[in-house]
Amino acid sequence: MENRTITINVKVWRQKNADVKGAFKTYTVSNVNPAMSLLEMLDVLNEDLIKSDDIPIEFDNDCREGICGMCGMVINGTAHGPKSGTTTCEVRMRHFKDGDTIVLEPWRAKSFPVIKDIIVDRDAFDRIIEKGGYITAHTGSVPEANAILVPKVDAELAMDFAACIGCGACVAACPNASAALFVGAKIAQFALLPQGRPEAARRAELMIAQMDDEMFGACSNHGECEAVCPKEISISGIARMRREYWKTAVK
Repeated sequence: MENRTITINVKVWRQKNADVKGAFKTYTVSNVNPAMSLLEMLDVLNEDLIKSDDIPIEFDNDCREGICGMCGMVINGTAHGPKSGTTTCEVRMRHFKDGDTIVLEPWRAKSFPVIKDIIVDRDAFDRIIEKGGYITAHTGSVPEANAILVPKVDAELAMDFAACIGCGACVAACPNASAALFVGAKIAQFALLPQGRPEAARRAELMIAQMDDEMFGACSNHGECEAVCPKEISISGIARMRREYWKTAVK
């Protein structure tokens, strides 16, 4: 841990629930160690708020290792903050200067209603997955590794799309609040593998229909989703999603 400390001003969105109007409120956090993560800095702030009989800030988090995607929030206008290819929990206070003001707000999308403060409800993603984000697998012993041969290039590309953690940054960054990158990644990872073919005839149709039912916007190829994705998912997954959809439509 570094010995020097800095002072940070935190301008954070406070909102009781989706039905109550929210507003920004500014706090000052002293003795912030630059080696802290942004979430650790918020822990310190919440301890100070509790000591002063104030209501702590609600923010989502789980693994704090850049794996789960629960920690998503907009930092100074950018989903997940200033560093590309990182989640919010990987943002370190050394990325800011002494006296800086950090603006924190939730994902802004109708399909992600605010639960409280900077926590949003992302159950819409789960409902999309339920429509086709899975494969048929027989129970029993583990199959032999080479029972189904997969070209190396397809296996690696499928793994790239499977890296999506469903954090919702793509929706937050898109001017249309589109979930196309998330849905495209989930469809593409199965479209590339033979194990995903049994459900392929309906997967894209059902998942895209659910995406529309959840009131996500349409993709207009801005590319903001790819720019803020912490796992750097390629927008080529959106093109593959569209191909899979039209295959079903033609049939």
